[in-house]
Amino acid sequence: MAKNQDNALRLMVVDDSMEDAEAIVSSLRNAGIAVRPLRPGTAEEMAEMLSGQTIDMVLAATSSAIGLEQVARQLQESGKDVPMLAIADEIDTGSFSRTHAHGVRRIVLRGDPQLLLNAVRDERHDLEARRALRLLEARVRETERRCDALIDSSRDPIAYVHEGMHIRANAAYLEMFGFESFEDVEGMSLLDMVSPQQVEDFKDLLKRLARGEPPPARYELEARDSQGNGFPASMEFIPAQYEGEPCLQVIFRREEVDPELARQVEELRQRDQVTGLLNRPTFLRRLEEAVSSAANDGGRHGLLMIEPDNYQRLLQEMGLDTADDLAVGAAELLRGCVGEDAIAARYGEHRLALLVRDSDYAATAKMAEQLLSAYAGQVIQAGVHSAVVTVSIGGVQIGEKIASVSQVLAKAEHALQTALEMGNRCEIFDPAAADRAEEEHVQAWVARLRDALDKNGFVLHYQPVISLHGDTGAVYEALLRLDDGGGELVKPLEFLQIAEEQGLLWEIDHHVVGRAIARIGERMKDNKPTTLLVKISQASLHDDSLVRYIGEQLAQHGVPGEYLVLQLPEAKVFTHLKAARDFADAVGRFDCRLALSDFGAGLDSFQLLSHLQPHLLKLDRSFTQDLAQNADSQQRVNEIAGKAREMGIRTVAEYVQDAASMSILFTAGIDYAQGNFLAQSGPEMHYDFE
Repeated sequence: MAKNQDNALRLMVVDDSMEDAEAIVSSLRNAGIAVRPLRPGTAEEMAEMLSGQTIDMVLAATSSAIGLEQVARQLQESGKDVPMLAIADEIDTGSFSRTHAHGVRRIVLRGDPQLLLNAVRDERHDLEARRALRLLEARVRETERRCDALIDSSRDPIAYVHEGMHIRANAAYLEMFGFESFEDVEGMSLLDMVSPQQVEDFKDLLKRLARGEPPPARYELEARDSQGNGFPASMEFIPAQYEGEPCLQVIFRREEVDPELARQVEELRQRDQVTGLLNRPTFLRRLEEAVSSAANDGGRHGLLMIEPDNYQRLLQEMGLDTADDLAVGAAELLRGCVGEDAIAARYGEHRLALLVRDSDYAATAKMAEQLLSAYAGQVIQAGVHSAVVTVSIGGVQIGEKIASVSQVLAKAEHALQTALEMGNRCEIFDPAAADRAEEEHVQAWVARLRDALDKNGFVLHYQPVISLHGDTGAVYEALLRLDDGGGELVKPLEFLQIAEEQGLLWEIDHHVVGRAIARIGERMKDNKPTTLLVKISQASLHDDSLVRYIGEQLAQHGVPGEYLVLQLPEAKVFTHLKAARDFADAVGRFDCRLALSDFGAGLDSFQLLSHLQPHLLKLDRSFTQDLAQNADSQQRVNEIAGKAREMGIRTVAEYVQDAASMSILFTAGIDYAQGNFLAQSGPEMHYDFE
């Protein structure tokens, strides 16, 4: 799972059953949630864990010896915001009331993993929202403090008004109206700052604001100072908070210039001075509004980024001094295609942008195609030069599934770069199309897998498993690969998840086990007895047909069962323990061996060995990734090796990467090592074990 460790869910599981606790952790991990689990055995251990580290969530079994009341009390005493969920075998009215009385946020049935998953996701989302809110509130408080200081020092006259009354004003405001201190204006109506002939109109404005109507961007009036002298002014209203209460921030400005001139200046400020289109900052504000509309109101809009093909070559041919002329020509052509009311902008030196409002994907794509044709069919004049300038267009359909400005811009940029690679084309990202493509992707994989099963398209590679203490017997692990038909081999990580979701794992298990037994049989005929480790999935634990098939294949190829080692991940055995025991007993009748892989990563891996004793333990790869530098991993390897020896179980360390790790593994007493450092996998078995 490709998540940063910092994003892992730090989960405390309070459950007397290790098997049940491991099942909870495993089901969450299988659903894509990275989990760092803790399991206290006593109330004292729980208190120590809560005080010593951050816990995100507690899952407590109603049957736990610690008890829900004790768990709730310790959570409360910790003073931390840790949601508590109860796991129950059954739910009735009485248990529901009792659990909620202990501060339990949700109660879920143990036998309903989907309900548990939904509850964990919802509570984690709520927890992250609460944490984000607390952080935001702290930042708001700090921002308010800084704003306070800025307002006090601002040269703009600023006041805060609640229900039409002054609750704060800065020095510039007091100076404008001729007051010496805030006490002179505190509680005074804002109407007192307005000339008598405009009071009625201003009252109407205040009433509209009180009803929640948005304030005007600018309100022009004749203001009146403390001496009754009138002067032209403008007002800006900004919703604000003061000491936690909603209010209006009012900014007064003396009007020393012609209002029409001010409007013209504001219009110029929003425009690119070369092309006359909107400038980038103004366009981004319009884009923000469109994205907000998509997120909140279900609006659909399209964003198009337009860039000339081979722009640098054009400049070299026409001269650098033609850059502005090219921009003007491209902008005029765009304006002619979309009309004056379109939201079009100069987004960069030679990039234009267009926001197509109230447009579905088909309409956005049609507009893009029209623009491609228009540019390709029009000569653009640049000084004394002229040329047909083709463009490439990258776009994105804005909707509920992609409703953040950063996402929208990133998708548009990626689409534009893809279009530019070919030139004179458009690429538009459509989130709905992505969903359809994912479904098509899955179905294509299903077809490939079924074809591989029918036509022997799976390939086995073999990696030596090498004894560290002188055993010269040939031992390999069989590694599944899929032949893509073009000479490339695809590793299982790319398709096993789909195979599991589509119910194909058991068929793949049959195929792999059958091929492995046949290969062992070939080696025996060549007087090269070979042990093979073969991975199987949890799907086969609940399918008696694999056991029968193993017996048939062993008999058909004359292979003693002791040469076949069937390998299962520790986490899957924990969550399918009864089925795993039954399977081990069944294949044991053929003398086949069992191996546990990924061992040591669970809550209490050795407790599993009290229920099931395998022939081999394969250490989790996390222990060998940085073994030479990680003292904790070294200690854990020593612990596993020691306990395994006591129980008569062989151990294997895989993914061994260097000689230093080999030395540590040898000293610890690990029996076998495996990894590309020792020998790479391949289709043949040529390793010399002597």
